[in-house]
Amino acid sequence: MRDVLVFIGFGIGLWIFYRIAMKEPIIPWGEKKTRENNRFKKKKTPNNKSNIDLDEEPQPFKDLFKDLEGIQGHMLRYTDDTFVMIAEVEPVNYFLLSQAEQEAIDVVFERWLAQTNYRFQIYLQNRYVDLSDQIESMRKSMEDAEDLSENAREYAKTMVEDLTEWQRIAPRFETKRYLLNIYQVKSNDISADNKDELEQKIVDKAFSELSRRYFAARNQLRKARIDVQLLTSEGITEVLYHAFNRKRAVKSRFKDFGPNEMLSLFVTSDQDDIRVNLVKEGLEDEAVSEEERDEEDKAS
Repeated sequence: MRDVLVFIGFGIGLWIFYRIAMKEPIIPWGEKKTRENNRFKKKKTPNNKSNIDLDEEPQPFKDLFKDLEGIQGHMLRYTDDTFVMIAEVEPVNYFLLSQAEQEAIDVVFERWLAQTNYRFQIYLQNRYVDLSDQIESMRKSMEDAEDLSENAREYAKTMVEDLTEWQRIAPRFETKRYLLNIYQVKSNDISADNKDELEQKIVDKAFSELSRRYFAARNQLRKARIDVQLLTSEGITEVLYHAFNRKRAVKSRFKDFGPNEMLSLFVTSDQDDIRVNLVKEGLEDEAVSEEERDEEDKAS
């Protein structure tokens, strides 16, 4: 009897050791429940990469800015009737001034910050330095000059080539500074006879309020030798273009889009039928979507 108990205890010990070594539950009928619990725990911390379908089509770029309605009246307009007016700020060369002049600038800037009780943001944008216009002007002056000696002409040609190569292999950056004034119009407080009149009043009210803020900032910061200039719709488009095309903006310059008629819907250059049909389909889809939105607004 004693030998039987010894063999049973020895067998139980081997069973426990085997189950622990295999990382399985000691009690067999608890295995299913434990595995289900483990699967549940794994689902609790999913891997984000595994949720991405490699065959899934990427979303259009405009879907990243669903709340941005467009540029209207030299302002950015959002779907909740929030408007943003952007002004470019030309800073003062602070460190070349005396101590008294620096303190005077600090006082003016701090006073402006203390008196500002509305929403605004300061946006800094780094751009590649583009010397194409300067280089082209130097090249044209060199070619038009008739009194240059051969040595001077060769020196000018070498300098232009060196500048072009320097810009290509050693890009430099400049910082653009912008002041963003933000204002949300409460459409419920505006009375209008129809939808078009309401839209016009919303835009006018936003432009009036943001213009007041712009001129107030301009007049106060002028005392600190800081120049503030309002950006038009084209200027706002240029800021957005440089924000999303940082490297490509050096070769495909925004200032060339207008002369090359690249801002128009159908340019004067020859276009294939596929591109024309795609543009037409896009316009039709936008028109259908706008009609559906209008019907939803009327229903609500």
